[in-house]
Amino acid sequence: MNLLILSATEGEVSILKDHLQKTPGTQHNITMVVAGVGVIATTFALTRELSTHKYDMVIQAGVGGSFDENIQLGEVVQVISERYGDLGAEDHDKYIDIFEMGLIEPDVQPHTHKILGTIPNAITDNTGLKKVTGLTVNTVSGNEQTIARRKELFHCQVESMEGTAFHYVCLQMGVPFMQVRGISNYVIPRDKSKWQMKDAIINLNNWLINFLENAE
Repeated sequence: MNLLILSATEGEVSILKDHLQKTPGTQHNITMVVAGVGVIATTFALTRELSTHKYDMVIQAGVGGSFDENIQLGEVVQVISERYGDLGAEDHDKYIDIFEMGLIEPDVQPHTHKILGTIPNAITDNTGLKKVTGLTVNTVSGNEQTIARRKELFHCQVESMEGTAFHYVCLQMGVPFMQVRGISNYVIPRDKSKWQMKDAIINLNNWLINFLENAE
C-alpha cells in the first residue's frame, strides 16, 4: 500500500520514524508528514499532500485526552467520528453551534447529523482498537465549566485539536483513512502531573509498527 502517516508533531511518531529508518524493506510505501498543531495546519498540509500524491490510505497518529474514564491512560484508540467543539457562537450564556446558526447544513456532505464520520474500509474497520467518538477544539478543555459544558453538549469520548480537519479533508477527497490516538490524559482541570504522555506515545508507535508489519 501507498500510505501517508500524518502527525501534528514530530515527537508523536519519532519511534516509528526511527524504526522505519533502521528496518528498511517494508512492503508498504510510507510517507510521513508532520503537519503542525491544530485544524489550520492540518488542513493545509493534508490538502497539499493529497492534491499532489495518490495514497491508498491516510493515518492520523497522535495523542489526545479522554472524557471517558473507562478508557485507560496510555491506551490506543481509533476515533471513528468527529464533532466541532467550539465552532459557533456564544449567545449570552448559551452556546450555538455552526449548524444551529444556519451556516452549515447538518446533513450535507461531508457531514451526517453534524458529525464527520469515516469511509468504510476492510482494513480500518478491523483494527482491533476500541472505537471512540472525537471532539475537536482550538482550546483544549482545562477548567470545570468548559469540561462540563462540552460533556453536556457533545457526549464525545476523546478530545484533540486536529480531528475534524483530518476527517473533513479525507471525506471530501474520498481517501480511506483512520485516526488513531494514544490517550495521554483525562479531560479534567489541567494537571500535567497526572498525564501519561510517554506511555501514550510508546503504545501508539508500537501499535503503528505492528499494524504496518501486518497490513496487506
